[in-house]
Amino acid sequence: MIEKTGDKLIVGISGATGTIFGVRLLQMLQGSGIETHLVMSKWGNRTLLHETRYSVEEVQQMASCYYPSGDQGAAISSGSFLTKGMVVAPCSVRTLAAIANGYGDNLLHRAADVILKERRKLVLVVRETPVNDVHLENMLKLSRMGVAIIPPVPAFYNHPQTIDDIVNHIVIRILNQFDIHLDTANRWDGVMATGGRFQD
Repeated sequence: MIEKTGDKLIVGISGATGTIFGVRLLQMLQGSGIETHLVMSKWGNRTLLHETRYSVEEVQQMASCYYPSGDQGAAISSGSFLTKGMVVAPCSVRTLAAIANGYGDNLLHRAADVILKERRKLVLVVRETPVNDVHLENMLKLSRMGVAIIPPVPAFYNHPQTIDDIVNHIVIRILNQFDIHLDTANRWDGVMATGGRFQD
């Protein structure tokens, strides 16, 4: 039997603000045929409780599989675990630095390191502002390895009406990186929604 890689995605949630991006990604992928394998850092758990109405247990149940951050023996810590790749949403600058420098002191960092060594797709939703030289150098270092750096920058051409609209748009952009296309958001078609005209 041939094992498929295209139906598994590792999802990491670190302690940066914006845990809703990881939560919404899990919600969107429920029932999509994509297996989600979740690992949350200790501070990801804490930030989730501070920022959202969800409990850690509720978010764990949104995933197909959940692994404690201290479990370095988990399946996702091995390159033999075949996946489409991994997304860390949100990604703190501490997690960014750990990944950029191969410092796998927890399962989230180790899983990302495995994705890099196996040359699979890694997407980091880096959440920090303003950024200093160290942050920029770590992002550039990883970008040169093929990592997609996607700060959760809102778009306004689609005229978002709610925070949910902004969150959904960013999560759709994240999923596009893995060639996962869900019918949950309108895509830009070049037509100005306001009816205005651009003049050069």
